[in-house]
Amino acid sequence: MVLAAQFESFVSAIIIMLTVPFGLAAAMLAITISGGTLNYYSQIGLVMLIGVMAKNGILIVEFANQLRERGQDIDSAIRDAVRLRIRPVMMTMVSTVFGGLPLILTSGAGAEARMAVGWVVVGGLGFATIFTLFLIPVLYRWIAPLGGEPGAAAHKLMREAETKAPALQQPTPAE
Repeated sequence: MVLAAQFESFVSAIIIMLTVPFGLAAAMLAITISGGTLNYYSQIGLVMLIGVMAKNGILIVEFANQLRERGQDIDSAIRDAVRLRIRPVMMTMVSTVFGGLPLILTSGAGAEARMAVGWVVVGGLGFATIFTLFLIPVLYRWIAPLGGEPGAAAHKLMREAETKAPALQQPTPAE
């Protein structure tokens, strides 16, 4: 509901939410490859992974919606959005992965718990970013035409305000 309110559209929110299962699958792939298990610690990493994935998807979808408000068609808007937003997405992914590396490379007391979180963050986010960069444009292209024009509510409100503005103005008394 928060995403739908932010985007003023359920369609854009659905695009973001459809990427979450792929992020979870990416995390499970990372857990399987590392030989880990799904436990409380890895579930904490899953929550963080879902948040970062959603943030990356929101960056792309929101910018594509802004480009569509400016008059671009769906194909060019999503293409330009991915091209222009790939740097922030990759910067987020790289900094988070490097931040999670010490969790994987740790030893000593409690290392197993930290490694569970680390593998979900490092491996899961690495795979999930690849899924996000390919999946968001495809889903946007398929699902965005089902929704209305981005910013339609704001444009309608502005038109109504412009037409009613002269009626609301009172003549000033001449002195």
